[in-house]
Amino acid sequence: MIFSRGRGGRHSRDERSGRQSADTQDLAAATEPEGPGHGPYDIGDEPPDVQRLDLGSLRIPAVQDVEVRVQANPDGVIQQVVLVHGESALQLGVFAAPRTEEIWPEWREEIRTSLAADGVVAEEVEGEHGTELRARVRTPDGGIADLRFVGVDGPRWMIQGVFQGRAASDPAAAGPLTECLNGLVVDRGQEAKPVREPLPLRLPREAAAAGAEAQPDGHQPGGPVNGVVSGQQHPPRSEPRPRRRDGS
Repeated sequence: MIFSRGRGGRHSRDERSGRQSADTQDLAAATEPEGPGHGPYDIGDEPPDVQRLDLGSLRIPAVQDVEVRVQANPDGVIQQVVLVHGESALQLGVFAAPRTEEIWPEWREEIRTSLAADGVVAEEVEGEHGTELRARVRTPDGGIADLRFVGVDGPRWMIQGVFQGRAASDPAAAGPLTECLNGLVVDRGQEAKPVREPLPLRLPREAAAAGAEAQPDGHQPGGPVNGVVSGQQHPPRSEPRPRRRDGS
């Protein structure tokens, strides 16, 4: 009786322990924080059934009331991409990055240093995609503009977004532009590129052939909103450094 009870008790404790362990694992899995549930996405990971404007390395989702404005040379190579919604804008750039190293922290510090050289103080704040920079700069016409720099490190690429207008000073006003940022898809390709090199952007073939700047939902092209320069895509370094290869 004692042996049986003791044996049965041991097994009962083991079974209870096993159940508790499984329950603990289930609870941990249930309470483990999930990812952000949005992009920017690497090619192949993007949600299906979303209309996007294919600009080569960057694919931009069609979002209601957001205009996609591009500036391209006669060969159809895009030199600037700006999304506009009302009084707000978002300038986009996409760049090569190392396979396993984030470059936004260093890039962000260089932006801060560059702004400081012009007498502009940039503030670090936490945003949806991590640490951002916010600053107020003087425009070419002597006015004042708010800028908000956002960086997203992906697999062998980095996106820089520069919000301006209301979306820069009040992230809550950036809804449609943030939706565009979160829905971006990057097609990095397999070619080895120097770190920080802009990834190639081109007009859609039919738009380039027509000499037009086409975009989803019939939006018309144009320049940066309100003539404000929305930020540097290549923050200068205090001294030149050799470019690294991404090892691919």
